[in-house]
Amino acid sequence: MAKAMEIEVNGKHYAVSYPADTPLLDVLRDELSLTGTKYGCGEGQCGACTVLIGGAPKRSCQIPVSAAVAKPVTTIEGLEKEAKLHPVQQAFLDAGAFQCAFCTSGMLMSSVGLLQKNANPKREEIVQSLQGNICRCGTHPRIIEAVQHAAKMMQERGR
Repeated sequence: MAKAMEIEVNGKHYAVSYPADTPLLDVLRDELSLTGTKYGCGEGQCGACTVLIGGAPKRSCQIPVSAAVAKPVTTIEGLEKEAKLHPVQQAFLDAGAFQCAFCTSGMLMSSVGLLQKNANPKREEIVQSLQGNICRCGTHPRIIEAVQHAAKMMQERGR
């Protein structure tokens, strides 16, 4: 049975009506047309559907929409501000950290979540935080380089 709820996504409030156990991913893509968040495996294993909920990376295919009520959700579309890419987005571009780009939104969101928690992660911490994000193209070395570069950019901007 559909339930009326309000969710905050990328700083905007939306009234939605869905069964409480509907995956957040379905609401983002089908109701809000935020298609940057990708459907991958549907089991929370590939990371393509990663969004930030309350600042923490979560697999939106496994999170019911009801769990997003009263918590801000950020999707890949919400990273860019005032026509400027987020430093992590820019670093991924600069490093050529993707090929097919299917995993990119999930990798970006996991990386942003990491850098919000740890402004200067070691290589091993970056690798660990991205363990649940699968890239079939094999660009992991460039992805790690991009996260390291983004951390430096964010530290420089913070001064």
